Amino acid sequence: QVQLVESGGGLVQAGGSLRLSCAASGVAFSINNMGWHRQVPGKQRELVAAMRSGGDTRYADSVKGRFTISRDNAKHMVYLQMNNLKPEDTAVYYCTADYSEYWPPTIWDYWGQGAQVTVSS
Repeated sequence: QVQLVESGGGLVQAGGSLRLSCAASGVAFSINNMGWHRQVPGKQRELVAAMRSGGDTRYADSVKGRFTISRDNAKHMVYLQMNNLKPEDTAVYYCTADYSEYWPPTIWDYWGQGAQVTVSS
């Protein structure tokens, strides 16, 4: 059973940066897709960024040019570098993983517990 643990969330002022990390354990073989979702109370969860094992990426329009996803396949880690943060980026950020070949996944098999990111104005 894959387990995902996020770290790096916190409070930052608008215009600042944060880097989220996610460590995957219990991985039997290479995970094809890893990503980050976020959710604000009362709103639908949205895909922020995703990356295939081969390097393809997908970003939400609202974060393009500001956020960068990266991964270390050997270490089963995925990262989200968030620059020029805005108050509307405030949310709980979830690390996600999926073994399927489908890209981008519409259903993600594994979710972390979430990390709070708060951006003050």
